[in-house]
Amino acid sequence: MNNKFDIIAFDADDTLWHNEPLYNRTEEKFCELLKAYHSPEWIQRRLYETQIRNLEIFGYGIKGFTLSMIETAIELSESRVTGAEIQRIINFSREMLTAPIQLLENVEATIARLAQMYPLMLITKGDLFDQESKIARSGLADFFKHIEIVSDKTDAVYQQILEKHRIRPQRFLMIGNSLKSDILPVLAIGGQAVFIQYQTTWAHEAVDPQLLANAKYFSIAQIDGVLELLEKL
Repeated sequence: MNNKFDIIAFDADDTLWHNEPLYNRTEEKFCELLKAYHSPEWIQRRLYETQIRNLEIFGYGIKGFTLSMIETAIELSESRVTGAEIQRIINFSREMLTAPIQLLENVEATIARLAQMYPLMLITKGDLFDQESKIARSGLADFFKHIEIVSDKTDAVYQQILEKHRIRPQRFLMIGNSLKSDILPVLAIGGQAVFIQYQTTWAHEAVDPQLLANAKYFSIAQIDGVLELLEKL
């Protein structure tokens, strides 16, 4: 890894602020709502299958998650789910979309310090309106020179972002909590990456250990470790 970069990019959800616990809590309420139809384990499994099936149609984010909950409720109840229960699911969605943004520990101070040293970029995937709202409410937007909201994070997407901003991959550093979305695609195009493990990870973001065997990236315990890492380099 070089000791200087043209830009340092960050993932948003579960890297800068908590996100996955919000989905976990909503899933628990969803299972409680449908407990008369099936066991929580069965409901969770079917909801996950529905989400994965719908990703190419609805994409990532709360709205797609909500549609998958409604579809799962209809299927599991054999269309016996009531209008009132559908309304409860919609209310779950509203609560998620308006939930306060909770920054991870040391995020604001670290981002503010890094913004004095390097141009920063935010790269996040999901629903445009939802992600824009979270970024605005986080209080961090002004620290980032560039903000990219994408439908997915693949090798091609990262390549397009770098070409758009005229950044050489070797001079690009990506920091995030997902090996699948933030680390491996960046390494694949010749960029550099730092992994910050979050307390919980969505099953869809799990990575086959064999894919990590020869992957060269840095790992830190929490975000303020980025400052120490850059000093060492």
